[in-house]
Amino acid sequence: MKRLRISSKILAALLLTTAVARADVAVLVHGWNSNAETWMVNGVVPVMRQHGWEDAGVYAAAPSGMQLYPTNTASGNKLYRTNLPAEAPLLIQASLLFNAVAQIRQQHPGESLTLVGHSAGGLVARLVTVRGDAPKIDRLVTIATPNLGTPRAIEGLDIVDSKPFFCPGPGIDFLKSMVGGNDYDYLKYSRGALIDMTPGALTVWLNQQPHPQISYHTIIRTDPNGQGDSLVPAFSQDLNQVSALRGRAERHITLAGHSLNPADGNLLAKILK
Repeated sequence: MKRLRISSKILAALLLTTAVARADVAVLVHGWNSNAETWMVNGVVPVMRQHGWEDAGVYAAAPSGMQLYPTNTASGNKLYRTNLPAEAPLLIQASLLFNAVAQIRQQHPGESLTLVGHSAGGLVARLVTVRGDAPKIDRLVTIATPNLGTPRAIEGLDIVDSKPFFCPGPGIDFLKSMVGGNDYDYLKYSRGALIDMTPGALTVWLNQQPHPQISYHTIIRTDPNGQGDSLVPAFSQDLNQVSALRGRAERHITLAGHSLNPADGNLLAKILK
């Protein structure tokens, strides 16, 4: 029998015709007292569009779980934003995020998938990655996340739970609502989330869990003195301070406040490139 000899040019042509176009997917997870629109109004998605990322839609809670509300038929690199009940305990948010990520992974089985979490959203995203049944996740990026908790959450609980001697009993709720209005109401409804953001049980448990062998990036917000931002200390934002992740995360230090900003779009595009 004669052996067939295929030239390098023919082989290259065959490979090109059978190759599948590859794109990347990123899932954006907002933080406490926020929603999916934060990535738009603070300029992150508009800037990432300039780097070839398209807004593919929003996954929001529905009676059947998380439902996609598409914005366009993105064909290249895709951004999916999630709309979670930000005042709910973080494990509840993580369960909903897991549902959305499972759907996204099923829709994009061969594409690289990155979770990007801002503030408490970074904890929610990490809770999904440590699950043994989690879909394949290739990268985790946290932005200003209280990985070791934040004293600000304790202060919020103090406001909600305090009962001054001059106003004992349920009367304190009326007083606080008069003083704090909607802000106090949101703190009260967020009690479960605030507890999870303290240097307490959930963060201690999460930081001791085995973490998958994926790529980790930690964006640390800080002032010129290196102390962190107004809500989360710099050391708590650093994933390398997590006992299960020491030395495994690439650090990106930015001089900025806690909120998202357009520069995050440029930095994320660079990390995801």
